[in-house]
Amino acid sequence: MREPLILRGGDSALVVEFGREIDETVNRQVHALNRAVSDKHIIGVTETVPTFRSLTVFFDPSVISGEKLTKKIRKCCRHLTLGGTGVEKTTEIPVLYGGKYGEDLENVAKYTGLSPEEVIRLHSSADYRIYMLGFLPGFVYLGGMDKRLFCPRLPTPRTKIHAGAVGIGGEQTGIYPLPSPGGWQLIGTTPVRPYDPQRTPPVLFSAGEHIRFVPVTEDEYLEIEEQVRRGEYVCKTTGGAK
Repeated sequence: MREPLILRGGDSALVVEFGREIDETVNRQVHALNRAVSDKHIIGVTETVPTFRSLTVFFDPSVISGEKLTKKIRKCCRHLTLGGTGVEKTTEIPVLYGGKYGEDLENVAKYTGLSPEEVIRLHSSADYRIYMLGFLPGFVYLGGMDKRLFCPRLPTPRTKIHAGAVGIGGEQTGIYPLPSPGGWQLIGTTPVRPYDPQRTPPVLFSAGEHIRFVPVTEDEYLEIEEQVRRGEYVCKTTGGAK
C-alpha cells in the first residue's frame, strides 16, 4: 500500500488522502484507517469523515497537536488490514422501476441500447458498495454499476426530485433520500426512507456497506410504503460489519 498524503484541513482537522481516483481498493484503505483510528480511541480526536479517497480526522488542538496526531495516523497506516473480519453488510432496497415511478427509464434504455427490462435486470443484479455519504442526509454514493448502464445526467436538472427516487448519473447510481433538485436520470422509486429524523439511527446505511436493489410490483410497493408509514418495515440484510 502506498504511503498516504496527510494534509492540514485548518487548525483542527487532518485530511488523509490515499489516491485521486474512485477505486474500491483506495476506498477500502479509507475505511480501514477509519476503523483503526476509531479502535485506537485517540484522545483529542472528535470525529472522522470517510470519502471516496480520503479520511478527514477532526481533532481538538487544545488536547492534541496536529503534528502528534499525524505521527499516530502514520503509525495506524503502517498496520492497516483491508479485509477486516466477517462478511460485509448488504441491505436489500425494494424498487418499483419505470412508469411514473421511474420516468427516465425509457431514456436510459434508448441511450444505452438496452431494453427497459435489460436496464432493470442489470441495475438489480449488482451489490453496490457505499463509498461515502453526502450531498443530502442519507444520500449514498455507490460504486459497482455495470458499465453498460453508464448514462449522462440530464442536460437541464429538475428543480425538484421526489424522495426515494432511484437514478443514474454518469457512472453512478443512487437514491434521493429527500426532495431536492437533481440531474440524474430517474429509473425507479423505493418506498424505503434512507433518512428519517424520527428513526434511530436516522440514516439507514453506513459507508463501507453494500446495497442491493430488488425489483417489486406496484402492489408490493404500495404494501411496503404503508408498512414504512406505520414504522413496521425492516429492510432485509445479510452479513455484518467488516
